[in-house]
Amino acid sequence: MIDTTLRIAPVTLRLRSPFRSVRAHVDLFYPDAIDTRRTGAFTDFDIHIARGAGMRAWLRPQAQFLLDHGEPFLPLPAAQAAALFEWGLNWCLATRPLGYLVIHAAVVAQDGDALVMPGVPGAGKSTLCAALTFLKGWRLLSDELAILEPETARLHPNPRPICLKNASIDIVGAFPGARLGPVYQDTRKGTVTHAAPPSQSRAMAEKTARCRWVVFPRYVPGAAPCCDEIGRAEAFVRIAEQSFNRDRMGETGFHALCAMLDEARCFEIAYDSTERALELIDAITG
Repeated sequence: MIDTTLRIAPVTLRLRSPFRSVRAHVDLFYPDAIDTRRTGAFTDFDIHIARGAGMRAWLRPQAQFLLDHGEPFLPLPAAQAAALFEWGLNWCLATRPLGYLVIHAAVVAQDGDALVMPGVPGAGKSTLCAALTFLKGWRLLSDELAILEPETARLHPNPRPICLKNASIDIVGAFPGARLGPVYQDTRKGTVTHAAPPSQSRAMAEKTARCRWVVFPRYVPGAAPCCDEIGRAEAFVRIAEQSFNRDRMGETGFHALCAMLDEARCFEIAYDSTERALELIDAITG
């Protein structure tokens, strides 16, 4: 059983669950997020990973994601309870009105300069994000969500486990320093696991960064690597398509995205291997 308050920047949440796997997940991936001094503090989310009710609780055990006592989506098999916490927290950050513009993108940084990699599923952004983090020493802000503060046009870290799917698991698992959690079979995303963010990234979870580069990655098996610089206007349109809440934020979201791109250079890259992708990123940011 777990019932604790976690500071997972930029939010604070309460997490409750009877599943041992959820407890083990927190111990592995969020060892420094638990702070007993925060007990009773304001929380942005009240999350309960509960056991499924009814006959299925015994015949086919399930895990429910409950947010503030409501259930926003269908339960999953109990074996996926810990992964459900990660996916549910993504949903919370993307849909709850916290005042941030939230974009589906991986974000890493060096010396306060951030590289934002928007991408559709299958584009390879999580694998490339992990490679930059473990092989090149970039600071992980997030492999999934770019969290932009409109007032400052700065990106807030959310250094959580990097979600790896299918072939990416073996690739990232071979990286020096990569620590992978349990593997979940037969999920809606295929075979899934998570890689723990480096301790340095967690230690700098409150340090924001400014967007310096935007890279749209595209993994193309057998293709020759290529890199094309694109204009900010085109980048704006493509990023807006990956934003979860820009329309809901209206004019504020529009100006926030404009400000994020104001000093950024934007590129599209295609590559056939992680090594080629890293070479392209080195050329862009060098």
